[in-house]
Amino acid sequence: MTQKKIGRPRAFDKNEALTAAMKVFWIKGYDGASMKDLTSAMKINSPSLYSVFGDKHALYLASIDNYTKNNPASPLVIFESEPNIEKAIRAFMKAALDSATKNEFGTLGCFLSSSVATTAGVVDGVQEKLKTAILEADARLVKRFEFEKQNGVLASDFPSEERARLMFDLRQGYTFRARAGLKSDSMENDLSFRVKMVLGE
Repeated sequence: MTQKKIGRPRAFDKNEALTAAMKVFWIKGYDGASMKDLTSAMKINSPSLYSVFGDKHALYLASIDNYTKNNPASPLVIFESEPNIEKAIRAFMKAALDSATKNEFGTLGCFLSSSVATTAGVVDGVQEKLKTAILEADARLVKRFEFEKQNGVLASDFPSEERARLMFDLRQGYTFRARAGLKSDSMENDLSFRVKMVLGE
C-alpha cells in the first residue's frame, strides 16, 4: 500500500494576513470578530492561524503591531516625507482628516483610535501597546521638529514636545468630529489655522 503524503500547508503572506485580520477587528471589534470571520478574511484555515499567530488574543495584538509599523498611509509617514515643515504639518493634518472622513474600511478614523482604544484596559496587553504607539508617534514628531531647529528653520526655543502632542491630539479630534457626523468641509477650512497653531504663528 502506498502511503499517502501529507501536503504542506499553503504558503501565505503574514503581513497580508495580519492586515486582513485587522480589518475584521476594525469593523466588528475584538469581541464581535469570530474565528470564522478571521480565517475567512485571512484566507487560511484554523490550524494555520493557531500555528502561526496563536489564539485570537495573540492575533489581535499582532494586528495592532502590524498596523503601527506597516501603515504607508499614516499621517506620520507623510509628515516625515515632506521636506518643507509647514507643508509637512498641513499634509499630516490633511491625511488625518482624510482618514477620519474617507476611510475605505472599518469605522472612521484610524484603527487605534476607532477600535483599539475601546479595548484598552479590557483586553490584556492592549493598553501597553496603545501607550507605546502614542509615545512613539510623539517621538517621531519631536524628531522632525528638532531636525528643523538644528537647521535653523524653526527657532531654537521652539517647544518640540508640546507641539508634537498638540499635533497628535488635533489628529484625534478629527476622528471624534467625523464620527459625530460633522462635515469635512468645515474641518478642512480649519487646516491653515491649525498649521499656524502648531508653528506658533
